[in-house]
Amino acid sequence: MTKRVLTVVTNVGHYDDPSHPTGLWLSELTHAFHVFAERGFEQTIVSPRGGRSPLEPRSLKFPNYDKTAKAWHADPDRMALLENTAAPDEIDSADFDAIYFTGGHAVMYDFPDSEGLQRITREIFERGGIVSSVCHGYCGLLNTRLSDGSYLVAGRKVTGFAWREEVLAKVDKLVPYNAEEEMKKRGAHYEKAKLPFVSYAVVDGNLVTGQNPGSAKETAKKVAELL
Repeated sequence: MTKRVLTVVTNVGHYDDPSHPTGLWLSELTHAFHVFAERGFEQTIVSPRGGRSPLEPRSLKFPNYDKTAKAWHADPDRMALLENTAAPDEIDSADFDAIYFTGGHAVMYDFPDSEGLQRITREIFERGGIVSSVCHGYCGLLNTRLSDGSYLVAGRKVTGFAWREEVLAKVDKLVPYNAEEEMKKRGAHYEKAKLPFVSYAVVDGNLVTGQNPGSAKETAKKVAELL
């Protein structure tokens, strides 16, 4: 039976300050997409509103703009997938074995309060499917509650982009909140690597999270192993 992965991308193209563009961090999509494709998994891309997912300009520059990202960016068919993403109400969670939230600072704005994404995530998680995220993608898990009203992340080990990494990336004054702190407030056991920007992924049951852009491949491999 072919495994199916639902990948989540953003619809947002800038910070609160419109003069600062942001969007999907491309390699966080392409690294995982490549891992899943190698294993023959079917993949569908969804976003909070459906339609276009803009790209984070910083993800299209060295050292983040690697072979998989360049290949995607140069492929009209691949880029078309980001122009025509599905909306949550078009998705039946029963069709998917895993959900994977990509990052980029843009997701801090549209992931947390998407009731459609929360529904899909809860349904996949509660029937034993894999819920996963990388980098800022964990913002998509902040407000997701289970059927009993508890936060999905409460009492579970989680990682995601660290506040120290925000400071080093010089965007700590631009971001709308401290995602690491918000995750802790919801009762998650937040973990991070000793050094910033190195690959780090955490598995807690059927919850898999990666810390930063460099963690996308490791995160996807851990998801694939569980599937």
